[in-house]
Amino acid sequence: MGSWHIIKHPDFISAFNPENGKYFRSGIIKDGRDTGVDPFMAPFPELLDVGIMGHCIHGRVGLCSKAGVQCYQDGLHSVAKNMTVDDFDSLASQCSGKVFQFALGGCGDPDQHEHFIEILKICRRYRIVPSFTTSGLGITPEIARVCKEYCGAVAISWYRSDYTLKAVRTLMEAEVKTNIHYVLSRSSVDEALDRFGNDSFPDGINAVVILLHKPIGLGTKDEILPISDLRFKKLLNTVITGRFRYKIGFDSCTVPALLNRDYPIDTDSLDTCEGARWSAYITPDMKMLPCSFDNQACKWAVDLRRYSIKQGWESQQFEAFRKHFREACPDCENRRLCLGGCPICSEIVPCLNPNFKVRFA
Repeated sequence: MGSWHIIKHPDFISAFNPENGKYFRSGIIKDGRDTGVDPFMAPFPELLDVGIMGHCIHGRVGLCSKAGVQCYQDGLHSVAKNMTVDDFDSLASQCSGKVFQFALGGCGDPDQHEHFIEILKICRRYRIVPSFTTSGLGITPEIARVCKEYCGAVAISWYRSDYTLKAVRTLMEAEVKTNIHYVLSRSSVDEALDRFGNDSFPDGINAVVILLHKPIGLGTKDEILPISDLRFKKLLNTVITGRFRYKIGFDSCTVPALLNRDYPIDTDSLDTCEGARWSAYITPDMKMLPCSFDNQACKWAVDLRRYSIKQGWESQQFEAFRKHFREACPDCENRRLCLGGCPICSEIVPCLNPNFKVRFA
């Protein structure tokens, strides 16, 4: 798996290296030359967020809430079944040669799926690189060894607990590329300022990825961190101008905030919401959505028991979602890089433009 996986689309090229996780895509190619203009979307999703978990074995004890994180999948109440191996194999077989990565997820820790190892082997069979995010509570040396063999990277949610640090150590001892996912909210921003200011995340991690809090599932609106909060500005300045022992990443929801201030950042390194343009989410019961944040309402759902992934990608539901990106904020100078931000949660879009207004799909 040391060679690049290359997909030649009709008017651009995408490439992914499964060994180191590097990815690039060209601009639109015209008359044999790269125009530098970003393609709007792929003809098939390049990444799929596959919800293999239908329920959370830790949800009944409120693991997320105790850690100060409000689960957007509503793990406290969900009793859905986990995705079956046959369903997963069906998805992977449709994606072979078309999708670079599967981000395994859903409502619960993917490493606790009853057929977790078999699922990883299926990914390998179809040349798809799996990665996942977990609380880390159930990570063992055995699971870590399997992750080293099959996974691109594993992210540990920052749950501020002994098991968080233990999971990070266990994965790194197995030489697994290990990231930390940090949910940024009103309640967590002060800790983030302290940890980034003092560079106090664990030694040896690959990256810290900052994820904006979402008011979905158990998430409440009062935990949204507004762009007007001076701590938000200070944090972005600290992260962008600082030097760290690990990489720093932001989810695409943060892009409007990075564009609305004069930060010393290369805008070519930013990629706004990929939902229905480059990626999609599939629920444990085989509903395809543009984004996992639609997991409660399922407003744009396509039933994959009736339709293929390709048909879902080309469906009216997905095109309705894309309409937001095509039409939002037409007069904004940052429109090309931002596309209006999140179509699902307008409240989280960190935009300073007084004329900002989401046009919902």
